[in-house]
Amino acid sequence: MENIIDVTEETFIEEVLERSEELPVIVDFWAPWCSPCRMLSPVLERLAADPSLHFILAKVNVDNNPNLSMQYRVQSIPAVLAFVDGDVADEFIGVQPEPIIRQFIQKLIPTELDEALSDAQSLLATRHWMKAEQALRDLMIEHANRPDVTLNLAKALLAQGEGCEARGFLKGIKDGPELVEAEKLLPLANYLCLIAEDLTEDEDLSELEIQYRQGARLIGRGNLAAAMDGLLDVLRQDKRYGEARQVMVALFALLGDDDDLTQTYRAELASVLF
Repeated sequence: MENIIDVTEETFIEEVLERSEELPVIVDFWAPWCSPCRMLSPVLERLAADPSLHFILAKVNVDNNPNLSMQYRVQSIPAVLAFVDGDVADEFIGVQPEPIIRQFIQKLIPTELDEALSDAQSLLATRHWMKAEQALRDLMIEHANRPDVTLNLAKALLAQGEGCEARGFLKGIKDGPELVEAEKLLPLANYLCLIAEDLTEDEDLSELEIQYRQGARLIGRGNLAAAMDGLLDVLRQDKRYGEARQVMVALFALLGDDDDLTQTYRAELASVLF
């Protein structure tokens, strides 16, 4: 079968690490003299033949590939390591009942929701905010209680300046790792919403307040760099003005640590504040 392969030290990177970026790869560390291995291997191969389970079964003969055993600290066989996105995601040692192994594999295989959410997150990462919003609204129809869907929809809205609706979604997240991220984003939602709802004319405001509010308008137009430039200028004049610092930090959380704007403006913010 095409999804059952023998892997060596020379082919491990290509056949396991790189292919696990697309599909889970289950690595069976075994040896010809190992009786439990001969019991486990047919079970794994039978599951690999199941059309409902999309994964690759990679078999490593530990006698012929000792360096792999050392690298992954395989001290007893059979040992099964599951690789996802180039890293070990889970593992077990010894012979296990087939239903237990099936569950082990099923947990690694992305569901339709996982794949749809991943597509939406890719749209966010490439700043296709409107397309991401629509995709996430579609997911919300059936998965309104999923905090990861809710959080990402809030991000798509924030990037378009829709602070009030985003704030409602963020406040609906009550626990889990999404709560930590939601709390980082709330200052941005509050900022956008407050300024959208405040109808005070510019002539009644100080120049610093006008500049502060202009940042929200620029975010709504998709000009995040100009918005951050303006907020930094506000902070140069008054390091404690409004929630300018918290809004900047929230923008970094929205864009992600690897984004070029985050890296540039985080250093700028540090130079202004410290």
